[in-house]
Amino acid sequence: MARLVYLTHPQVRVDPDVPVPQWGLNPQGRARAERLAAAGCLAGVSRIVSSGEVKAIETAQILAGPLGLTPEVYQDLGENDRSATGFLPSQAFEATADRFFAEPTQSADGWERAIDAQARVVRRTAGLAKTQTEGDLLICGHGAVGTLLYCHLAQIAITRTHDQITGGGCFFAAPLPHGAPLHGWRPMEQMLDA
Repeated sequence: MARLVYLTHPQVRVDPDVPVPQWGLNPQGRARAERLAAAGCLAGVSRIVSSGEVKAIETAQILAGPLGLTPEVYQDLGENDRSATGFLPSQAFEATADRFFAEPTQSADGWERAIDAQARVVRRTAGLAKTQTEGDLLICGHGAVGTLLYCHLAQIAITRTHDQITGGGCFFAAPLPHGAPLHGWRPMEQMLDA
């Protein structure tokens, strides 16, 4: 059974002076991705896709290397647009993210609405699934839009209840072309045990 594996980028180098889409992986995030790439547990992956954000591209490149693949990059797989607020300290970010999920038809402080981000990511993922001919499709993306995709595939309302585990570097899998998730978010290290 071919699967969609949606993986969020692991830990990033936070820099309030750099736009968030340009943040890269920090040493811990890079090490986690390198361990996963070296483990050989992604042998069933025949295609790797990434959002256009630096942290996702770096993750995809690390994972693609041992497989001899070149990641495809799609801007519309990016995280929900948060440029209206830019960097927010943790407490303010969490409060805004709570509103983003709780009121999906409203903009939280100018952020892209959850329903719009969900439609964008679902549309791109459905298109990718239609052209996946063999093997697993691995998408390297982000927590909020990944959760929106999860909710869509699970046929449940948008909710933060199904958000990824804190820290990033989490995944879920679903049968292709459009099946319900096989499990909730798990740390990427659990792929090593599969």
